[in-house]
Amino acid sequence: MPHESTTPPTLSDDQRVLVIGAGPVGQTAALLLAGWGVPVLLLDSRPERDPIGSKALCQQRDVLDVWDHVGAGRQVADEGLTWTRARTFYRDTELFCQGFVDKGRSPFPPFVNISQTRTEELLDQQIARSALITYAWGHRVTGLRQDADHVTLTCETPSGTVDLTGSYAVAAPGSKGGPIRDLMGLTFDGLTFDDQFLICDIRASLPGWEQERRFYFDPAWNPGRQVLIHPCPDSTYRIDWQVPPDFSLKQDEASGGLDRRIRQIIGADSDYEIVWKSLYRFHARQVDRMRVGRVLVAGDAAHLVSPFGARGLNSGVLDAENAAWKLAFVLHGWADESLLDSYHSERHAAAAENLEVTSRTMAFLVPQTPEEHARRLDILENAVLNPEARGQVDSGRLSEPFWYVDSELTTPAADRPWPGRPPKGEDPEPVPGVLVPDVPIAGPGGVHRLRELARRGLVVLVGSDLDLGACEDAVDGMRCGVTVVTLDEVDPEGVVAASLHLHGRQAVVIRPDAHIAAIVTTPAEVGAAVRRVLRR
Repeated sequence: MPHESTTPPTLSDDQRVLVIGAGPVGQTAALLLAGWGVPVLLLDSRPERDPIGSKALCQQRDVLDVWDHVGAGRQVADEGLTWTRARTFYRDTELFCQGFVDKGRSPFPPFVNISQTRTEELLDQQIARSALITYAWGHRVTGLRQDADHVTLTCETPSGTVDLTGSYAVAAPGSKGGPIRDLMGLTFDGLTFDDQFLICDIRASLPGWEQERRFYFDPAWNPGRQVLIHPCPDSTYRIDWQVPPDFSLKQDEASGGLDRRIRQIIGADSDYEIVWKSLYRFHARQVDRMRVGRVLVAGDAAHLVSPFGARGLNSGVLDAENAAWKLAFVLHGWADESLLDSYHSERHAAAAENLEVTSRTMAFLVPQTPEEHARRLDILENAVLNPEARGQVDSGRLSEPFWYVDSELTTPAADRPWPGRPPKGEDPEPVPGVLVPDVPIAGPGGVHRLRELARRGLVVLVGSDLDLGACEDAVDGMRCGVTVVTLDEVDPEGVVAASLHLHGRQAVVIRPDAHIAAIVTTPAEVGAAVRRVLRR
């Protein structure tokens, strides 16, 4: 019979992981670690959770899939709103309207808009159900030291100073994580944009706007700058205005300017309620290292990008997933400790890609030089009359997962070179390093999707013409955390084989984060690919 991994044993409290920061990235890391049987102490400097409005509001499909694994993804998707049109304007002219058509293979929409406040509530509900996660509110980290086996955090609390010790730590304190970075000796090089952005969540009735995102370049009511409008659940709309560097929200409210801004969009006679408002600047920054000994840094504390494209929280959740399975495999003794080095190499590269994409967008949205200003004006003016120029208008490319095609954990396939990212909306070629397609399977234990099976451990799918016993023998000694199963057993309809372009004499090795680690043709290559992932 094929070997299947079992529920991970629960580790002892002295192997617990300390997670710094109870935002969505820290919550996700805690839930995923607990799912691997790892006790977690989740710390936050705040005395309790505070509502923060929409903030990071657009959650991408692959993140919903991660949250589904910890019990929250389906509800986030059901409560969230998926807009179907993206309309882009230059002054009073609509340049184009992009429709989003879902191919329907995944049980989740391409993305949903939902306030970060609600996302955190839903993740907290899952945390409350876990006996392995303990919250420690009001713990401000002021010291960090490490030895060969532990990391110790010194925290200021309302009751005094305490030291907390764990086997490892995940630092996800968010965008204000400077003190933690300093304790870790990290640099945070990059750029901060002078212009500010005003966010306002309003509740209003705007017929026809419920499922469309609107982006305005240089409208008459915000000349020289832009405005972005996102629909959210419960008749709520998030509006982002680009405003001057010296803008004061307090003065704008006192003078009636905020009300005028809102009414220029929704009309003079429409009723509205302000749900939340904030003022912020965009940054494009990245730490030099994402692993410092026994501490892994994740989310906004590790990388800051502009929100155009929704690459902040989405990337942070994938940081958390990458960190969690690797820490769990090391703590259970299934992988060598050097596996943690790949956390830095993989997620640092992912952050660099997001910075590159968002920096191109920001050069268009907030040009910094006379040449960038001239180029933007030329493109926008040309796009009014020339449809072919409209493809150069950059209002942000929606978040996409990073694919580990160059990772040291990936076994390259000579017959499947990486062709580069496909056009928007198209699936990538199934080559080593990319996410497996989210296709249905007849899996063991009532598992119904390939990604659901993958997230239960390291998976080896063996083709019908390969010797199953020999493949099992090839991973002997690495059985814990590894599932070996025939492709025919989980794929009676041939959907997986067709999606991955597999034939009977191939086996595919899939990582616990559902990325393809290898596509090989012999049992010996199966063993080598598994050892490569586990660094054994």
